[in-house]
Amino acid sequence: MAPLETKRHIGRIIAELPSLIKLSIPLVLGLSASSLIGVTDTIMLAPLGTDVLAIVSLVMAVHMLLTAMLYGVISVVGVSMASGFGARDARMVSSAVRHGMMTALICGVLAATIMLSLMPIVRLMGLDAAQARLYWVPMALFMLPFSVFLVLKSLLDATDRPWLAVGFAFLGVAINVPLNYLLIYGLGPIPALGILGSGIASVLAETIALAAAFFYWRRALPMRRFRLRAVVTRKGVWQQFLQGLPLGISYLAEAGAVAMATFILGWFGAGALAANQIVNSIGATLYMLPLGMATAVAIRIAQADGSGQPERLRPIGMATFGFVALWMLATMVALIFAGRSIAELLSKDAPVVALASSMFVVVALMQVADGLQSTGLGALRGLNDTKWPSVVSIISYWLLALPLGYFLAFHTSVGPLGVWIGFAAGLSMSAIVLPLRFFRLVRMREGNV
Repeated sequence: MAPLETKRHIGRIIAELPSLIKLSIPLVLGLSASSLIGVTDTIMLAPLGTDVLAIVSLVMAVHMLLTAMLYGVISVVGVSMASGFGARDARMVSSAVRHGMMTALICGVLAATIMLSLMPIVRLMGLDAAQARLYWVPMALFMLPFSVFLVLKSLLDATDRPWLAVGFAFLGVAINVPLNYLLIYGLGPIPALGILGSGIASVLAETIALAAAFFYWRRALPMRRFRLRAVVTRKGVWQQFLQGLPLGISYLAEAGAVAMATFILGWFGAGALAANQIVNSIGATLYMLPLGMATAVAIRIAQADGSGQPERLRPIGMATFGFVALWMLATMVALIFAGRSIAELLSKDAPVVALASSMFVVVALMQVADGLQSTGLGALRGLNDTKWPSVVSIISYWLLALPLGYFLAFHTSVGPLGVWIGFAAGLSMSAIVLPLRFFRLVRMREGNV
């Protein structure tokens, strides 16, 4: 590439970065709201002891598996909205919204049913089944408002109103905090419900956030052109589901591997589960930036593709990958130096703190790979390439990360840390393969292949 052409290429990359960051900031905050409900539950239930933290760890592992699948399936609705918005086709956006809410409701019911059917694994983990049920059932019901809210959030994100989506998402978090305290510990005539109170609070908070977002879509003047009448057909819902299913499988493969890792760690006892919950609750929050950037790049690429501007695809992708890599490097340093302090804030159990501190170091070292693979999935989603990444995810997590992690955990001296080391290997594979796939598809769009 000639020096002048290189300079122009770098200029195009830099030119795309402000728009990506501007879009990603509210997306990160909006996505953080979902994980913050889990973090809030962890912090406010921590005083109830290690056994309660272990239950929360197991429930949130299964919950994360299913919400990740929901996010994957429903996220293609957002891509359709962004493509229609880029093409200035309000009817396409409206149809995607109406079909999306029906798809989300059906998927939410299925996810809740699956989670309830998985409740017997509590006994396999040696935990108190009666106590675990008090948190398990409400968090299964959480899937219904969560799935429909994702559609309305996607609409606001895709139509350049991401800060409104942030407001509605954080409305749920803001309500969850006082409700948690009130229902966990009781006040006046309200009895202390303990872990059950935390689950009820989460469901109520998410339902209120959904109601507020739905009211805005139905009543707000700026939303008028995005609520045009559209006949919701069984075929349209089925097509949306089939389009999103491969991406749902991709996220399910990753989240399922995390859940399986939690199951494996459970064999080391409640202490290992509690340490894992501390690390996961913090890591999930930090992971929101690359996940937000993945959503941002999917939206920007879908908008550029929908408006017939293939020359913008490469700069958008390169700007995103570069920014995420730098951010995750900073996150890596922060986790290495602050991991023990974070663990000490969330637990007074010395063995739990020691194990969590070691886990923080391993998790820190895989931050860059984790960010790049997430961004790669988002970039490919923007190009409606969902089937190929699902295969990569299955291979990375289930054929590499989990077998390697199991071997290291039980057949070497590293113990529970081996599970996370295996994950680092799987993430590294995805972090290389997914961006390469994206740039190959971009070359095809540009007519170079």
